[in-house]
Amino acid sequence: MENQGLPRAMVVGILALIFIVLFGSSMFYTIEPGEKGIIFRKFGDGLDKETIYGQGFHIIAPWNTLHIYDVKIQETFEKMEVLSKNGLSIKIDLSYRYKPVDDKIGYLHDEIGRNYLERIIKPEIRSVTREVIGNYLPEELYSTKREAIEDEIEETTRSKVAEKYLSLDAILVRDVTLPQTLRAAIEQKLKQEQESLEYEFKIAKAKKEAERKEIEAKGIAKFQKIVTQTITPQLLRWKGVEATQEIAKSENSKVIVIGNGDGDLPIILGGQQ
Repeated sequence: MENQGLPRAMVVGILALIFIVLFGSSMFYTIEPGEKGIIFRKFGDGLDKETIYGQGFHIIAPWNTLHIYDVKIQETFEKMEVLSKNGLSIKIDLSYRYKPVDDKIGYLHDEIGRNYLERIIKPEIRSVTREVIGNYLPEELYSTKREAIEDEIEETTRSKVAEKYLSLDAILVRDVTLPQTLRAAIEQKLKQEQESLEYEFKIAKAKKEAERKEIEAKGIAKFQKIVTQTITPQLLRWKGVEATQEIAKSENSKVIVIGNGDGDLPIILGGQQ
């Protein structure tokens, strides 16, 4: 009995080893950080769109398939040539960051597949960019409204790709290339506008300074008028008498001589004791 059990165990072990060698690559999966997985059950209900497999080691029946998606934020660069509102050709360099929605990769795989960048994201960005820039003049894209245009492209594209289980993190307009003659004309216009603003600022500053000096002059005139009305000859004589009395109290004073006229003040003569 023992001799029969040993070969049976060996046979089972050998069969298991052969099974692992043949099907091991389709049974054992490791999902790395930044990845998610979904399973396709060949003899079951097909693609399980709701169950999401996280990072780590997983054992799957060899007749099933685990599809692994990179769900980290990715970046792509794009060069485009578009027409402005007045029909001029403009070259722009874009970059955009995107990723699949983690808990929707089953639906993404079922409806679109792995090639979602070429099938969804790029076409949508190109379409929206052409549409948005077609509403603006070249000088607006080149200077004043560049950030607003960038935001408009980003918001419109984000809402469209979200319907396809994709998340758009950002779209950046990295460079704008205009025809040389148009670029020179725009730069000249911007320079003139800047000079005009500086001139208006100088005028406003000079006007403020003139108003300040006028207010200051009025204040001085008002003060002088008050002083003229307040200081009378009688007040001046009284202040002189007060000053004389204070001097007379000094230990160094010797003689006080009274003036001859009505308006004269006392004169003090003296020296050190």
